[in-house]
Amino acid sequence: MRRRKRKTWLFCCILAVLSFGCGLYAQRWHDRTQDSRQESIPYGETASNGGPNAALQIQSSSSTETAGAEEEKSTKAPDRKFRDEFDKARYEIGLDEENYASQWEAQQGNYAFDALTGPEKYWYADMYAILAGFASEIELFKEQNAAIGVAGIEKVFQCVMNDHPELFFVDGYTYTQYTFGEDTVRIIFSGSYTMDKEEAVIRRQQIDTYTKLCLAGISSQATEYEKVKYIYDYIVTHTEYNQDAAENQNICSVFIGRESVCQGYAKATQYLLNLLNVKTTLVIGQVDNGQGHAWNLVQIDGQYYYVDTTWGDASYQEAEEQEQEEGMRLPTINYDYLCVTTAQLCRTHTIQNVVPMPECTSMDANYYVREELYFTSFDETKLAGLFGRAYAEGRNDVTLKCADQSVYDAFLKGLIEDQKIFRYLEGDSKTVAYAENPVQLSLLIWLAEN
Repeated sequence: MRRRKRKTWLFCCILAVLSFGCGLYAQRWHDRTQDSRQESIPYGETASNGGPNAALQIQSSSSTETAGAEEEKSTKAPDRKFRDEFDKARYEIGLDEENYASQWEAQQGNYAFDALTGPEKYWYADMYAILAGFASEIELFKEQNAAIGVAGIEKVFQCVMNDHPELFFVDGYTYTQYTFGEDTVRIIFSGSYTMDKEEAVIRRQQIDTYTKLCLAGISSQATEYEKVKYIYDYIVTHTEYNQDAAENQNICSVFIGRESVCQGYAKATQYLLNLLNVKTTLVIGQVDNGQGHAWNLVQIDGQYYYVDTTWGDASYQEAEEQEQEEGMRLPTINYDYLCVTTAQLCRTHTIQNVVPMPECTSMDANYYVREELYFTSFDETKLAGLFGRAYAEGRNDVTLKCADQSVYDAFLKGLIEDQKIFRYLEGDSKTVAYAENPVQLSLLIWLAEN
């Protein structure tokens, strides 16, 4: 997830010289983010109205249709006076100062947006409108220049992308800075796009096909936890981890190509949960081997949890580890990273997000707690019930999680060292295969008969 940022001076010319020696300067910078190993984060999407729970509608129009739209606008505001061409360009993509209240309302509920200051939110609204509309050469709301400065452009841009996985056609931006003496008087912002509107419309149709099929399988009465688990399971079972996957930094890799890396997994998870009205955002950081990584923050019943769909995929685990023995392959889905706390996550992940993340402490929606696989003591009665259910359901394995190190040690001693595991296994087998996870305090046991 290494970010490669390029700053290039394209021009620096004196546009005007005043009697007291100050000049108005224009400086142009390029800042493009591209996917790489350290994952510069493919960007996001949210909704037709900019909100978190709808799909972005990409409009493709002919030159005749465009002319008609311009005529309609001129009819609506025939007497409007524009300060300059930049003011007119803002108006034409809907960035009218009178509309900021509705633009802010549309973005409220998006995690990164809500974490920004007031001035930053103006620029967020601007950037979203520019990027969603495939626009270029649009002035950012100038009243915020002094409050934010060019140093804040990257932060706000990243916040837009973290909140909006539907902006799959965006891979960066450029800006031009105009200065008067030491003051910034104008910043002109442009999106960098990987395709045109017509191609994006085609991709949108392919994405819609996937999402309709996916969401058809979930009950309209599903709880927020059930929605999160369903999407986690669906993406894991319909996606292969492949570092060479095309467009692996955005949702197209998952929804169209069916293979991706962490950025694609996280963006796809976010996109689908947004459609199910579950609050979700993208989180960026590193994992314990130093590689860049992306995952999600979700809100379930008012509490925050971390979800790492990539680490839930056995194809990712097998790509990182040696092949398992025949019959002893890892389960297709690993639930160690479904709705975990900050403390659990940070045993293997380091958060490096653009805005602060909450301290997640609740275990109420943790997978192991919800599925009655969480042990606070070496409870042999509960353990017998767990194995009984596994056999009744025809499962090949049993996975459980321990509340702390002392409980985990008690399980290893009781089940493995004291060989009590054979009390719970059916058949006459005298051997058992198991896998320890001392970091997440979970234990996987394969059922001998299977």
